[in-house]
Amino acid sequence: MPGSVGLMSTGVGHRTLAEQLRAWPEERLTRLLVARPDLATPAPQDSSQLAARAATRSSIIRALDQLSTLELACLDALSVAGQTPTGARLELVHAGAEATERAISRLVDLGLAWESSDGIRPLSGVPEAMGALASGIRPIVGDPTLGDRLDEVSEAARALLEHVDSHGGEATAGSARRSITPEEAASPAEELLARGLLVPSTGGRVQVPGEVGLALRGGRTTREPVDVVPELATVDRDPALVARTAAGAAYETLSRLEVLLDHWGAEPPLELRSGGLAVRDLKAAASQLHLEPTAAALLVEVAVAAGLCASRADAEGRGVFVPTDRFDTWRNQPPAERWALVARAWLLTPRLPSLAGTRDAAKKTRNALDSESSSVWAVETRTMTLKELAGLPEGAALAAGTGTPSLIERLRWLRPRRASTRADQVLWTLSEAAQLGVTGLDALPPHGRALLAGEDPAPLLADLLPAPVDHLLIQADLTAVAPGPLEPALARTMHAVAEVESRGGASVYRFTPDSVRRALDVGWSAAELHAFLASASRTPVPQPLTYLVDDIARRFGSIRVGHAEAFLRADDEAALAELLHHPKAASLGLRKLAPTVLISSTPLDVLLPRLRELGAAPVVEAIDGSVVVSRPDQLRARTPRTEHDSAAARQGVTQARAALVTRAIRAGDEAAAARPPGRTGAMAPADALTALREAVEAGEAVVIGYVDHHGTRSDRLVRPRRIESGQLVALDLRADDTRTFPIHRITAVTAVESRS
Repeated sequence: MPGSVGLMSTGVGHRTLAEQLRAWPEERLTRLLVARPDLATPAPQDSSQLAARAATRSSIIRALDQLSTLELACLDALSVAGQTPTGARLELVHAGAEATERAISRLVDLGLAWESSDGIRPLSGVPEAMGALASGIRPIVGDPTLGDRLDEVSEAARALLEHVDSHGGEATAGSARRSITPEEAASPAEELLARGLLVPSTGGRVQVPGEVGLALRGGRTTREPVDVVPELATVDRDPALVARTAAGAAYETLSRLEVLLDHWGAEPPLELRSGGLAVRDLKAAASQLHLEPTAAALLVEVAVAAGLCASRADAEGRGVFVPTDRFDTWRNQPPAERWALVARAWLLTPRLPSLAGTRDAAKKTRNALDSESSSVWAVETRTMTLKELAGLPEGAALAAGTGTPSLIERLRWLRPRRASTRADQVLWTLSEAAQLGVTGLDALPPHGRALLAGEDPAPLLADLLPAPVDHLLIQADLTAVAPGPLEPALARTMHAVAEVESRGGASVYRFTPDSVRRALDVGWSAAELHAFLASASRTPVPQPLTYLVDDIARRFGSIRVGHAEAFLRADDEAALAELLHHPKAASLGLRKLAPTVLISSTPLDVLLPRLRELGAAPVVEAIDGSVVVSRPDQLRARTPRTEHDSAAARQGVTQARAALVTRAIRAGDEAAAARPPGRTGAMAPADALTALREAVEAGEAVVIGYVDHHGTRSDRLVRPRRIESGQLVALDLRADDTRTFPIHRITAVTAVESRS
């Protein structure tokens, strides 16, 4: 049976929304403030002010954005029913009675409709705020001849009328004449215009009147049922495989984050003037992590959102991105706890990492960490997407190809008023969640469900992550295999002495002349390097690696560079002679002072890398002849304040704040009830606005104290119609004319029945 929405008298009801709010128990009023938090800030003085705030256009639009397709259709039907004579009953909603009843109950709970003595009525500003979605914006006058006029039109005119109604209710008039009789009509459009089934609109357009549209749709506001929730296309998936796949992605995320931030601690990228990360720096990070730039942008955004990376000024005053103090603490935590911090930051950030690399309206490439790459709907989209995955039966996952479109359709039904970019945000959410390990194989594993529920996912993930290992398997081809995730200290050492060749369950490192030289640059000796390799490897250290270390160590430091602009000194005369006569050393400005000393006109910071390109391994010599270790300092930024409380904790804070506001409103109601009735003194604009909105809802006449532009005060008996743009539109009962009164000129509002 279709849902029935009308203005039938219920026998019980309220004069205004404010009166209904006063009658609600505190628990229900608190639920309203939780669902519409904008009503609670700042705290209303009493229920009248709360009702006035709930009727403002901006607040109504926020509330409408929370409604599903069914709830919007019910609200649309209430708007249409409000234009029919009192006592009419319309079968307007194309949905089941039970679903319609639940939807209307939620509309009342949200304060978008209220229970009057004549039935459920929408809030006064709802039809206007709904815009084109509301059938009620087209006048319904209750013409008894409508059925006859529809039966009299030709088949072509009837088809045209149904086409216009099904495509928004508006069309261009073209060359059709408007002021003609049915007998003079020469086309289907003119026939419809002559019979009043199409009416002229603005801009040379015509529209279908609301009552005509209802008749075409069989007395309903929609053609198709609105209570049919789109089904998700799913396939069977092994839950254990889903959990393992997600855990593997989570491990990769942690490993790559640590590598990236370790590198940025020594060689931080510059911050753009716009606050973002340059495209070249993002590509460099992607190359280092063996990822696509979009995937690297996600790690960069998440690192900043989690407080592991921030901007600070370098020695020259330029902004650079470096790890924070929190990073040093984070890297020593258990892997599951580290992942929980990162995943929670991603879930709660308004940032849109997947926008990096795309182009904006001006065809400019968006940068990672761009200040404009965010959305107020990002958190809601992620949460709703994951909730739909959490609602799948155990062992089910989104089907390849059809699963994602069906999920987008489901979310479009749940939130039809969202922006057109909602589909893109759903796609980005699925991709980012899979990369971070929140989902696996398009299904939600147990640790992902715990994250979504605001619980601690670390214990569930810890059982899936491999245990850290404290050893390597060094092979004869100068590679070392890590048979699992290395302990943090061992991993940092390997990044210093070897290059990462491949990642996965078993990472592969390769020892190269450059990597060994890098270890010697930071202060290792050959003996310490040999000792480390022997202690870390479960296999004997192969001879080629021993020879490589000894060969680099023998040449390391044989040439010493100082300031002359620079000087070169060596005990080996042949080494200096070879450099002096090297074909590519001509631009270095070398000149021989003695068999063991050369000087150069090239600055030291340029000379060192140029000599290394020529195959030498120089070190810097201090004034006393000692070697200066040239390891760069690890830069750190102050950890920014971030709030990544669980969903349960944030919900508790919201609930407690709403309860406090509810008690304040109740106290204001008691104070208002204690005031003597019929007060006519001057009112503040906010109080006048509250009283006027209450009069609009009740449809009652009031006396306003009004000061005109000459400064003359007078009393006006008016019946308020609506409030818009800071002005009251009301029927002046003495002049029998609709007039506009600026609200700031209204000094008092008094109900007619209470006027002394």
